[in-house]
Amino acid sequence: MSQNLPHQHGSNEEKIRAHLPGREEVAGVSEAMKQLGDPTRLQIFWLLCHCEECVLNIAALMNMTSPAVSHHLRLLKGSGLIVSRREGKEMYYKTADTQLAQTLHRTIETIARITCPEN
Repeated sequence: MSQNLPHQHGSNEEKIRAHLPGREEVAGVSEAMKQLGDPTRLQIFWLLCHCEECVLNIAALMNMTSPAVSHHLRLLKGSGLIVSRREGKEMYYKTADTQLAQTLHRTIETIARITCPEN
């Protein structure tokens, strides 16, 4: 049995309840957005939307140490925004081929008015 809302503002309570996503449904999006709340991770994510790169090159581009970059990459990978592959001793990273990652990429570029580099 559903509980009525404490205040009635003329909205359709049942429609709201029927469409409100559960915590499990939004957990992945919430985690991804939390990770992109850090400016450094957002920059790394944006970079990896446009190329596949190794830790050393990402560190050089970001003017950071490799361990610091590795920490950020681990968090981004844990949230499902990036993927990695090994080639010999080198690890390469790029954006995950998911709807969430693609949508966040477009959103970042739209909000920040960033233009994608030409391929």
